[in-house]
Amino acid sequence: MSRFFVDVGGAGSAYVQVMPRPIWTGSISFGLVNIPIKIYGATQSQRVSFHEFDQSSGQRIRLKRVAEKSGREVPWKKIVKGFELAKGKHVVLTDEELTAAAPEKSRTIEVEQFVKLDEIDPVSWDQTYFVVPDGTAAARAYALFREALAKSGRVAIGRFVMRTKEYVVCLRPFEEVLALQTMFFPDEIRNPKDLADLPRKPALQPKELALASRLIDGLTAPWNPSALRDTYRDRVMKLVAKKAKGQEIITDQPAGEGGGAGAGKGGGKIVDLMSALKATLAANETGGGNHRRQARPARRAKAAATR
Repeated sequence: MSRFFVDVGGAGSAYVQVMPRPIWTGSISFGLVNIPIKIYGATQSQRVSFHEFDQSSGQRIRLKRVAEKSGREVPWKKIVKGFELAKGKHVVLTDEELTAAAPEKSRTIEVEQFVKLDEIDPVSWDQTYFVVPDGTAAARAYALFREALAKSGRVAIGRFVMRTKEYVVCLRPFEEVLALQTMFFPDEIRNPKDLADLPRKPALQPKELALASRLIDGLTAPWNPSALRDTYRDRVMKLVAKKAKGQEIITDQPAGEGGGAGAGKGGGKIVDLMSALKATLAANETGGGNHRRQARPARRAKAAATR
């Protein structure tokens, strides 16, 4: 049996802030315009990370690469890559063969077209990066490109190679910089029609739609990302701080676990849809809904604008 331990930094800090460094340098190219740029990661994971330890000895658990049949550990330099043609049948490819098949390395993001952002469904988004000009000489062309994009209401679609992989990317204005969004290729996105549990579209009643629309209107509020927190991470770090001080931890069974009415397969008790909508609306209108307070300023502003 193994235990999990949170890796807490030096003075009890869970995270180490590192000055971002560019992960790619090159240029944006469209027509005869060439803009030298640097690309930085736009996000950083704040998820709690754990190490594994043996419960009995307290020793750290390490993962090793071993041969399947002999159990012998294999050094990294002796490992090759193989593609599975069928179960138990593989084709082994050498590093030289893979290098020859890799896309030609380039230091340029080639813009191929400009499109409206709302034509791209968010399911296509992969990773986000920030793009900045590389040097003061590039600043003017960079600012011109960013401002022209913002005024056009369009985004730039292109492609480039990073770490031996070719990416389709979207360049768009984001605050004072350009954001680069790597995108999935169309064949990487699953077709929802292939889902085994896809239900048939039911016939909806006008009254149901009207109530659902009222519920959406009632919970509508301005987007406020600062109000969103990782509550699980906060609870774990409080536990870590207490255990680091030697305090005793008393655990209770989380709410919603252990059975009860409506528990079981399917995720809960099925209730009458109209009754549920009406009860939710009634709770919101009497201040019982958590989102009701957030939505009030938006509704007051909307009402004032229509007077």
